[in-house]
Amino acid sequence: MKALKDVGYRGIILEYALEVLKSEGGNVEKDIETWRQGMIETVQMTAEGDFVGLKWSGLGSAALDLLQQNQPPSPSMDKAIREVCDLASSKGVKLLPAAEETGTKTGIDEWSFNLQKQYNNTPGKVVLYNTYQCYLKATPATLARHLAAARRDGFTLGIKLVRGAYLAAEPRHLTLATKEETDSAYDSIAESLMKRQYGGVLAPLHGIGSEAFPAIDVVLACHNAVSVRKAQALRSEQSARGEPKVPLVYAQLQGMADEVSCELVQAGKAQLDADSEKPDIDVPEVYKCATWGTTGQCLNYLLRRAAENKDAAGRTKESRRAMAGELWRRIRAVAGLA
Repeated sequence: MKALKDVGYRGIILEYALEVLKSEGGNVEKDIETWRQGMIETVQMTAEGDFVGLKWSGLGSAALDLLQQNQPPSPSMDKAIREVCDLASSKGVKLLPAAEETGTKTGIDEWSFNLQKQYNNTPGKVVLYNTYQCYLKATPATLARHLAAARRDGFTLGIKLVRGAYLAAEPRHLTLATKEETDSAYDSIAESLMKRQYGGVLAPLHGIGSEAFPAIDVVLACHNAVSVRKAQALRSEQSARGEPKVPLVYAQLQGMADEVSCELVQAGKAQLDADSEKPDIDVPEVYKCATWGTTGQCLNYLLRRAAENKDAAGRTKESRRAMAGELWRRIRAVAGLA
């Protein structure tokens, strides 16, 4: 974690590599305690301003059943969850629940959303987020409902925006037909959030109009260089015009799209060097997601990530091209040709 921060990343998203397989039975109370201890230790390892990634299904197969049935957590689960939330709140650490598959999505939304009402009700302080998958057709409507509820109830909506990682397991009628449609939906929602304006695919809950946004806090979890550059260009334009900006950070997995992360870090350093005296300078805040656990836990985690990223071969072409360009730049620099 220290080494990543030394590179220039604003902070870390630390995940506890606990996976629950659908076929597992398990001991309910033991499963809850394993999750609780792992999450407490994860939060304790982080510093103020860091994030902790989590999965509600990590509480065990009983939790998975409750999520699938859209039922609230059991009393013992709720107690463990709130202990983790209380510790994170006291440390200034933020919690990022994963979206998981659509079979559990409604339950996950409910668990995360209800916790946001309690822990995100202090102005300027966000503890809990919810993850929105842009490849799902229902996501704009779901997000609109949550935005309206946050405005009505007066709390900050924490939003982690992703394209989605479970395409192979999702019913096809629930997802957008092409990658291009997903890319367009992601960029459109990201723009609406950054401008705090409805438009594009994100319409207000009660129809077309000028319905106001609530306070929001955004994590753009994205390995797509085009989307990241669009977002940062808009942020820079807002800074140049002196417009207020929503709290926003960028996030990528450790070892994936590192060239995208480093491009943001480098841009931030260049801006600081050139305009350090400007009060409205927009330095991108970049976070890397890293994972810890036992060898067995981490292997299960990596197997899931491998299954989620079967299309990664196409993305690695861009990474290889970026690394080759950087290697060539360094060779020229050593030779005095740069």
